[in-house]
Amino acid sequence: MPAPRFSPKALAFLRALKRNNRRDWFTPRKDQYDELLRQPMLDVVEHMAVEFSAFAPELSAGPKSLFRIYRDTRFSSDKTPYKTSVVAAFRHRDLPKNEGAGLYMEVAPGWVWAGGGLYYPESPILQKEREHLAANLRRFRAIVESPAFRRKVGPIEGGELLRRVPRGFAPDHPAAQYLRFRMFVAGKEFPASFATNPRFCGGLVDVFKHLSPLIRFLNEPLTS
Repeated sequence: MPAPRFSPKALAFLRALKRNNRRDWFTPRKDQYDELLRQPMLDVVEHMAVEFSAFAPELSAGPKSLFRIYRDTRFSSDKTPYKTSVVAAFRHRDLPKNEGAGLYMEVAPGWVWAGGGLYYPESPILQKEREHLAANLRRFRAIVESPAFRRKVGPIEGGELLRRVPRGFAPDHPAAQYLRFRMFVAGKEFPASFATNPRFCGGLVDVFKHLSPLIRFLNEPLTS
């Protein structure tokens, strides 16, 4: 069977949803959303579950990997009711939701993004990551500074960096550059049309394979 992908109609639906982000527009088209976007994403997730068994068996891929299309607008000034992308996240099986590193994919009207890492973790988790990184700097750098990682994924992002090396670490620590990070995320952006390409799933897997050593490294202090 060919690997799953999205149709041009799926991208057209997302573009239309972006222009018409209202309940009275979406509700009569919910079946179209399910057919064009939700089911194909479920098929992609199922495909990833098979692929992960070879290089990231600790990550979960199933129906719960999908994000809901409905936005939580309770604490947001943006009251548009729907997300204008389809998203799936693949988390560690043994860690609570949002407390570990994982992989992530998004199909939006203007892009496809595949990546992962640890996005702005809570302070206790970030402290564990910094201690782990400081003690294993050579291995960390071998992952994120390798030519293959930079070529297939890109540079690792640290978010809004601390002005100084955090308390408890020497200002001239060899890992000072990375100890100032507040998150550890990397990924690759493709054009939106890539979602319709026969090589779509293969491209995602290529990124995920090169990211999986970083995901495993980041989860080590949280699962030991």
